[in-house]
Amino acid sequence: MSLYDIPLRTLTGEPTSLADYRGKTVLLVNVASKCGLTPQYAGLEQLQKTYGEKGFTVLGAPCNQFGGQEPGSAEEIQTFCSATYGVTFPMLEKLEVNGEHRHPLYQELTQVTDAEGEAGDIQWNFEKFLIGTDGKVAARFRPRTEPDAPEVVSAIEAQLSA
Repeated sequence: MSLYDIPLRTLTGEPTSLADYRGKTVLLVNVASKCGLTPQYAGLEQLQKTYGEKGFTVLGAPCNQFGGQEPGSAEEIQTFCSATYGVTFPMLEKLEVNGEHRHPLYQELTQVTDAEGEAGDIQWNFEKFLIGTDGKVAARFRPRTEPDAPEVVSAIEAQLSA
């Protein structure tokens, strides 16, 4: 199954899919508003500003599976992200990324290995998947890898110049 074929919904409830981003490089991140890693929103937004006009987008996927750190409604999440971090990148509806009710998108993504060769469950909020213009995962970055880390930036730039 192609990642492009998996139905998704935006934070506002509109149908979407990764096919809407075909031809773009996407950094998909499971996000949360009340996490110790929440300040990564600032770095994600900076990536959006730096590369957004070059065929790149961050795509946020709120998740409440880690310590209940994304308890808000869609409206509360949107307000928090825009008011606190000036987020302009698109957001999906809340998704389950692990467990019995794992969203089909994450059923596919969790099969991808990270830099150490490990696949499997999402470890925590702010795990990142870089999806190339061909719709395939180019890289997986664990939660503590900052959005502006050299390995993230170089992977994005490599995809944009491919």
